[in-house]
Amino acid sequence: MSKDLSYVLVTPYTIAKSRTGGVLSRLMTRTDLELVGAQMFTPDETFAREYAQSLRKRSPQNQIMLLADYVEQKITPSGGRPHRTLLLLFRGENPCEKLLTICGHIYTQHVEVDALSGETIRDTYADMVCSPDNPEEVSYFEPAVLTPRHQNEANQDLLLMANFLEGKGNIVQNVTYPDPSVIEQTLVIIKPDNWTHNSSRPGAIIDMFSRTGLRIIGIKIHRFSLAQAMDFYSPVEAVLKEKLAPGYGLKAKELLEKEFQFTLSAESAKTLTETFGIDCARDQFAQIVQFMSGKRPPVNGAPLVEEPAKPGDVISMILIYEGENAIKKIRDVLGPTDPLKAPDGTVRREFGSSIMVNTAHASDSVESYNREKDIVKTNENSLGSIIKGYLS
Repeated sequence: MSKDLSYVLVTPYTIAKSRTGGVLSRLMTRTDLELVGAQMFTPDETFAREYAQSLRKRSPQNQIMLLADYVEQKITPSGGRPHRTLLLLFRGENPCEKLLTICGHIYTQHVEVDALSGETIRDTYADMVCSPDNPEEVSYFEPAVLTPRHQNEANQDLLLMANFLEGKGNIVQNVTYPDPSVIEQTLVIIKPDNWTHNSSRPGAIIDMFSRTGLRIIGIKIHRFSLAQAMDFYSPVEAVLKEKLAPGYGLKAKELLEKEFQFTLSAESAKTLTETFGIDCARDQFAQIVQFMSGKRPPVNGAPLVEEPAKPGDVISMILIYEGENAIKKIRDVLGPTDPLKAPDGTVRREFGSSIMVNTAHASDSVESYNREKDIVKTNENSLGSIIKGYLS
């Protein structure tokens, strides 16, 4: 069967209540669909109106009318401020049916609270309060997520979204802070080891970062090219040479002395560090680059066999967080580089397995953030082009 695209739109209220991680975990663990795009954006009145009108044309059912009214009232800006909405793009067979099953249906009839099971996203995160005098009259409604029922509906919505997103940046700035001087942005990468198969890990990691109280203002699915990974981790290469080369050189010296039964001179030992030790450190750097991009860089004079600017074979998720002392808050939750030395309750302690496969990265300074965001082009997002390519 052919693979199609569909979407889940996470509402502003769900984002504001830091439920994004929980929603993503449900979507990733209960379907075989591939998450191919993610973007935070702020719908305007025109988008909300066109989206709502499209919903109303599909069915006169109360559920659809309720969703359309919600879009016009809650997705649209209020008080002059646009609201963050998250678009998650999935690809696979029968994506609409699968996503609708996980998101759940809207109930317009009175449902006893004990009848809810928490099985679907809406069971868990949505709310609907009916009038005590008239069970058919809804006094409060929050659907948590929106997703289409059929593929033709998905295609219509996706075209509307792609057209709206065209030319817009990937970073959302919709809040004015009383003291902007204390506000920071920081970059987080949920690394490729979290995406080898569909699991709750990415959502759980986002959930753990939500304890900081920081706002997600940018998000995208990213494939590091070989060149990007080498550039991004270039400061690490020098550190590896400095810290690892002496140890590799010493190990080589000990093995040679044991094998040949004589003591090497200080000059020979130094040469081993400067040659064998450095080569081993370079190999460690190459392993990091390969882990992040799926492409192995040339080492020790080997020829370049891959196009360095071509997107890699593995995916990461890049998030931009914003708020007071954002860099320190995120790194406190992340934990130190070595998961075995990380405190309990940190992301790396919970999900990391080694110094290299340590589940996530976060900028360690303002300078690092400014450098890293330029390398991975945080203000660009390929989601719109994926949609356009699919629909063409």
